[in-house]
Amino acid sequence: MVHSVEQSHVRNFCIIAHIDHGKSTLADRFIQRSKIVADRDFHDQLLDSMDIERERGITIKSQAVTMPMEIGGEEYRLNLVDTPGHVDFSYEVSRAISSCEGAVLLIDAAQGVEAQTLSNLYLAVEHDLEVIPVINKIDLPAADVENCLHQIEHDLGLDPTDVLLVSGKAGTGIAELLEAIIKRIPPPSGSRDEPLQALVFDSHYDPYRGVIVHIRVFSGSIRPGDTIEMWFNGATYAVEETGRFKIKLEQTNVLNAGDVGYIIAGIKTIQDVRVGDTVTRPDHRCTVPLPGFREVKPVVFSSIYPVDTNDYQDLIRAMDKLKLNDASLIFEKDNSAALGFGFRCGFLGMLHLEVVQERLEREFDLNLVLTAPSVQNHVTLNSGEVISVNSPLEYPAPGDVQEAREPYIRASIITPDTYLGPMLTLCNDKRGIQKDMIYLDTSRVEVVFEMPLAEVLFDFYDSLKSLSRGYASFDYELLDHRPVDLVKLDILVNGKPVDALSMLVFRGHSEHRARSAVKQLRNEIPRQQFKIPLQGAIGGTIIARETIAALRKDVTAKCYGGDISRKRKLIEKQKEGKKRMKTVGNVELPQSAFLAVLKGTPEE
Repeated sequence: MVHSVEQSHVRNFCIIAHIDHGKSTLADRFIQRSKIVADRDFHDQLLDSMDIERERGITIKSQAVTMPMEIGGEEYRLNLVDTPGHVDFSYEVSRAISSCEGAVLLIDAAQGVEAQTLSNLYLAVEHDLEVIPVINKIDLPAADVENCLHQIEHDLGLDPTDVLLVSGKAGTGIAELLEAIIKRIPPPSGSRDEPLQALVFDSHYDPYRGVIVHIRVFSGSIRPGDTIEMWFNGATYAVEETGRFKIKLEQTNVLNAGDVGYIIAGIKTIQDVRVGDTVTRPDHRCTVPLPGFREVKPVVFSSIYPVDTNDYQDLIRAMDKLKLNDASLIFEKDNSAALGFGFRCGFLGMLHLEVVQERLEREFDLNLVLTAPSVQNHVTLNSGEVISVNSPLEYPAPGDVQEAREPYIRASIITPDTYLGPMLTLCNDKRGIQKDMIYLDTSRVEVVFEMPLAEVLFDFYDSLKSLSRGYASFDYELLDHRPVDLVKLDILVNGKPVDALSMLVFRGHSEHRARSAVKQLRNEIPRQQFKIPLQGAIGGTIIARETIAALRKDVTAKCYGGDISRKRKLIEKQKEGKKRMKTVGNVELPQSAFLAVLKGTPEE
């Protein structure tokens, strides 16, 4: 059990930054200092608990941890939330920010202020958080602290005298940062005597205990034995256990106003818990719910099907459990002639899609096929009706379409001026319209483009990083829908269209995309005993073709010497057999073939 700490000695804060600026490493130093984990159990990136996070070296899920600290001779309790940096997981960041009073804004001493640094700062200011700017990685040989201080003042509008210098790796400046957190971040407001008002900011599923709800208590208190009520559906539950996050779950007697913790209340129905909901008590209700979170808007759509149709029920259960832990995942039931029953899903970006796929395969042991991703287009029919099209299968016949509109984004790219030329060329190739160019200092430029979201889906981010040697950073926000000449591109394998590989593309790029797709399929589909044509088609017009050569057994291997007609006879006999085989030959597509087209690597 944890002994109580005065509310004035509680601090709730999160660490926000661009990708790879050292958030998880800094969190490690805090955890080590609080001694909540024995040295023998400690390992780097302790809060990145998923295998996929450790392998990719990125944070995907916001993780909360409660750390008791002695600072200046007094006991404090710090509730830290480590957040992701990638633009696809900005929804996780917004949820973390909603449960805090302050934020540590990390800036890499070598990279400086980048695109996500700006958008995370705006998010923190929007929620009235106290922001502590920190320059991290000061021990790097390439560290340029003077330049970073200038960028913090010039780009972010923050006072450079408030900036702290730390090295998360070496542990330099951690004590000063902890003192600044105590001094600058206000303690939580809200009284323990007021009605219970708590925000659900996350949750996960335990097969033995049901749904474990992660909450931030804004007023009142909550104890085992209390009856609670969920605001959005009025469901009531008896609380079995309350506790805090100390890497593992640690039971406590009570959660008071200002605390971040978890409750277990025997919630077996996954749909009853909604992230952003307010928890109160039926006998002493709060008058208004907490604002919660903005409704998430998916930007990339793809269908997920089990490889074995018998696994469909397992997929339903897996999607429900994953939705509990990833509130930004949107899905509805779908079916396909080729792949059977599955789900049409909405994601926040391509990395989000890859992560969801990997989590379903690893955590729930499923074998999956994903269709080529698409964006939500608005199509006006000749009758005047406007429909939303998320998938190529929903696209009406070309003769019925009056106008198609696709989503546009406002893309902000911060790059060293050395790479400005390749950046402008890349954005122009992706149908971008340049709107602004701002020199942030003598060597860094911010360029702003309006461009179609569909062009950013596949290889844009990889191209951006390779063209700028990793120095350019990218952030975007959705604008509106604008007219586009859309066509439905079908991929035919052995003359049959594979609906899971169909895609909606801009007519001007259709030939390139078709060639790229059939080229990748040629490399992925194993050779058969007969020739397999791979074609890209728009309606009845073939615009790209590759052929997978037949596997040919050497039927003349044992035919030594003699007249050439003996060999010819054997070869002709083989040809006849292959013709017959082709008429009945079905081609099985391996999962890697779907993934190759999905990733959309540019044409060789």
